[in-house]
Amino acid sequence: MRTPRGLILLATLCFFLISCKKDLTVNADWTDITVVYGLLDQGADTTYIKITKAFLGPGDAMQFAQIPDSSNYPNKLEVRLDEYDGTTLLHSYPCDTVTIHNKTAGDSIFYYPDQLMYFTTSPLNQNYSYQLYIKNRETGKVITSKTELVHSFSINRPQIIASFPPGQNFEVKWEPAENGKRYQLVIRFFYHEALKTDPQNMTLKYVDWLVFNNIQSTENQTLPFDYYYPGDAFYAVVGSKIPVDETVTRSAYRAIFYFTVAATDLATYMEVTEPSLSIIQERPSFSNIENGIGLFSSRYINPTDSLSISSITVNELKVNSHTKDLGF
Repeated sequence: MRTPRGLILLATLCFFLISCKKDLTVNADWTDITVVYGLLDQGADTTYIKITKAFLGPGDAMQFAQIPDSSNYPNKLEVRLDEYDGTTLLHSYPCDTVTIHNKTAGDSIFYYPDQLMYFTTSPLNQNYSYQLYIKNRETGKVITSKTELVHSFSINRPQIIASFPPGQNFEVKWEPAENGKRYQLVIRFFYHEALKTDPQNMTLKYVDWLVFNNIQSTENQTLPFDYYYPGDAFYAVVGSKIPVDETVTRSAYRAIFYFTVAATDLATYMEVTEPSLSIIQERPSFSNIENGIGLFSSRYINPTDSLSISSITVNELKVNSHTKDLGF
């Protein structure tokens, strides 16, 4: 009796499936991968650099992330900022370690509130470039990266007074920043709050309004940015962020417009890590760290002076449908 060929093939396949090794190794041999994140801003009094290492182990990676020793190097690294004018080295600024204690839950999946950072208080000059130099003294491994600084720039509007006219637009206008690529504006609205039973004991509070975060400059842009936004949006934001409380009284105080500008590498990093709105969800990874991964770039935060609130805005806070119950 002849055995069908299909039956022979099926039996052979079953033999190979049964005899396959069932052990699956998901963890490869550990490799020292240095992870670096740092943003330079000449307007800040302290520069912080976060330097960690990739970790690997059996079990839940989220649990490993909560253990500082999983991602921190056991030894102190040699870290410095080298200041260059073109190709000429001007200064080398060593970075020391410090533990910050104000990292909050939700900032990332990693441990909190304490974080080990490298820092320097050396002043930065926007006319120079900076190279980050990291050396592991135990292994001899060297990691580097380089960035230009985003230059300061002028804010043309608003000046002196912040006004959000209902039914109309308000204007924001500013000059382009050298080495700046992507712009963000946050308006911080300050107000006083006091109990009706104790009106003299006022507390200063504020709410933030992210107006935009994705305006980008064109290559060699020289003309100022000039945009208009609806004044009604201000009252909608205030109404959504300040709770109704019939026991308090409130009064508008001041406003500050915070313009933040990202350098090109930071803008690219933000672009590739933002959620994709297309059907193509896979994004290319981005890193500008030599012999490591991460980001070393710059930004510049430029706030307006504290602006008084226009009488139009003060009066509208009292009657606008979004804010009339807030006690202004």
